[in-house]
Amino acid sequence: MNGDYSILVGLVLYLLLMIGVGLACYRYMKTLDDFVLGGRRLGPWVSAISERASGESAWFLLGLPGAAYGLGFTEYWSVIGIAMGILTSWTFIAMPLRRATARMGAITLPDYFEMRFKDRSRSLRVVSMVVILAFYTAYVGAQLTGAGKILNATFGISESTGILIGAAVVAGYTMLGGFLAVAWTDLIQGLLMMAVAVVLPIVGLFKIGGPAALVDKLAVRGPDFLSMTGGKVGSAFVFGVMVGGLSWGLGYLGQPHLLTRYMAIRKTSQLRQGGLIAMGWTLASYWGAPMIGLVGVAVLGPSLADPEQVMPLLAKALVPGWIAGLMIAGATAAMMSTADSQLLVATSTLIEDIYVRLIRPHTSPRRLVLLSRAATLVMAGIATASAFGGTAMIDKVVAYAWTGLGASFGPPLLFALWWRGTTRAGALAGMLGGMVATIAWQNSDTLGSLLDIKAAAVIISAVLVLIVSLMTRSTDNERPA
Repeated sequence: MNGDYSILVGLVLYLLLMIGVGLACYRYMKTLDDFVLGGRRLGPWVSAISERASGESAWFLLGLPGAAYGLGFTEYWSVIGIAMGILTSWTFIAMPLRRATARMGAITLPDYFEMRFKDRSRSLRVVSMVVILAFYTAYVGAQLTGAGKILNATFGISESTGILIGAAVVAGYTMLGGFLAVAWTDLIQGLLMMAVAVVLPIVGLFKIGGPAALVDKLAVRGPDFLSMTGGKVGSAFVFGVMVGGLSWGLGYLGQPHLLTRYMAIRKTSQLRQGGLIAMGWTLASYWGAPMIGLVGVAVLGPSLADPEQVMPLLAKALVPGWIAGLMIAGATAAMMSTADSQLLVATSTLIEDIYVRLIRPHTSPRRLVLLSRAATLVMAGIATASAFGGTAMIDKVVAYAWTGLGASFGPPLLFALWWRGTTRAGALAGMLGGMVATIAWQNSDTLGSLLDIKAAAVIISAVLVLIVSLMTRSTDNERPA
């Protein structure tokens, strides 16, 4: 193992802190509602910052800087789309979802869909479970791949060892403390991620002599690198660059690990404050994440073997060891804050949506918490195996899983919350259409050349919800009164 000893000390202390939070929350896990939603007692700051932290993943400080390192200023279209998506989600989904789930007693998204449409066939719950388990396996695997890359770039240990370390820590505190541990660790991790995204590019700009010097150093990559058009014009720019970036925002409407933050806040009146906090975090953090990649070109050169290691390598090059350790902990936090939330959603699907709702509805609360901890370990093991078996870049895996979840759940949820004409058949068609479209686009270069996967899958899902609902309004006997 190589690397600065002070970096290792800082990182180890950070990981121990996360385990400590899990231990502190252990005694509060008395029921399944505690384990899955923390008893619905989050305050606005914890809810908002943990939502932002869990929404960004290893993509935020590894994938996005790596994409900007390779592609240049066109990545800021993704930033614009993401900001719009976050604002839309907090504005149009947070409050009605919190009210509806509290009134129904729903603690998971499949719960909500089944109760909203009085679905005695259980088809909405089953399809929701399939979507969650299928896409979250790849998603959590991408986060653990991020842990491997971080530790490999920092200490020279193998990526496989880094994956195992990341999996052990995340599974450990999630299993111990459930949702409360996830939310409070995400608060710490979210603040740390924001600090890294803001401070590291500023330090880099000072190092190279300011924005003008940065432009001069980036010019070696050609004029297209410095342009938000990427040298594309006409439809190639609109559909290949702009829509591809902006469409990242569409996925925010249907990510179960983010929606649980709205469901878990203590009072609906606190959601407005939470939305303002979340947008403040977004505006402060998202200018910096792609800038890390751009500054990395200037400081580290344009020829990194793995562009997604630009953040930890830049931290090691610019700041003292102990500060670099904290910043690398920030990249670890980006991975952990998403992986823990996704593990929890997958766990709740196994226990609440399958075991309780379909197998043994009268299990004692104590046993359900025990089973939830066991399910967390099982899902962590499956995701670890996925990380070992995957070779794709984090950016591509996250885009695929993000699209699958956002397209499968986003349009059906938005319609269900705001249009009483939405039917069970329409919601089901949207879920299936979003899932199938994502898989089809992922495996077809021809479809991908026509329209970006994120936009295409969401559009198909929304159209299906609308058309099928209109066709079945008079025949769907299970739609709500």
